[in-house]
Amino acid sequence: MDDFRKLLPHHKREVKLDAKDTLHVVNEIAEIKGCNTTIFLEARKRQDLYMWVSRVGTGPSAKFLVQNVHTMDELKMTGNALAGSRPLLTFDKAFDEEPHLQVIKKLFTQVWGTPKAHPKSKPFIDRVMSFYYADGKVWSRNYQLADDADTKKAELAALHRGEDLVQLIEIGPRFVITPIRIFDGSFGGQTLYQNEHYVSPNENRREAKADKRDRYVSRKTAEVERKERQPEREMPEDQFADVFTGAQQ
Repeated sequence: MDDFRKLLPHHKREVKLDAKDTLHVVNEIAEIKGCNTTIFLEARKRQDLYMWVSRVGTGPSAKFLVQNVHTMDELKMTGNALAGSRPLLTFDKAFDEEPHLQVIKKLFTQVWGTPKAHPKSKPFIDRVMSFYYADGKVWSRNYQLADDADTKKAELAALHRGEDLVQLIEIGPRFVITPIRIFDGSFGGQTLYQNEHYVSPNENRREAKADKRDRYVSRKTAEVERKERQPEREMPEDQFADVFTGAQQ
């Protein structure tokens, strides 16, 4: 959560939502705080995490399963952007090819982009937040924009040589999310897109449990069959085994 807040210098946080409240209450909280977009993290069964990204009031909204998160402290990257700096958002070409990804791109641009001249943000851009689509998932990376040119003269000299002194140094965090559904409203409404390939964590755990049970049954069945075949493998008694014993005596 803290890493997400660092990516959004203009955020207004709400610590938690009462379990008995519906998701539509998030709209009311956002309106009270004067927010027109929101990110809501929904935890279930203490092991599954879902991310809602929504345009408050008018919609649309999108629901994602958070597959993986790596924090800044965990990654220990060398990048170090200034706190409160505005990001340059980049998306790979897939976000311009698929209709549902175009909606996600528009949502992410409004949510993750810091408004220009916002009082809580710095008046410059020194980091890049990138989004990629692969394997049916959205992958996010956060980079520092590092300029190696100390002076304007050095920058012009590098330009004359055809060199690029700007580098991307990863900062973190990293996260991977799977799109589940997109709604035309905020936290509900008509379904605009539904991921046909999405399998819920409950179903994955159920299949893993069934697979483990099947392996156990197969192993026990093999043990029984092996014991049943054991007498067949025993050597029959050799009637000539004592033939030479008497001769030696």
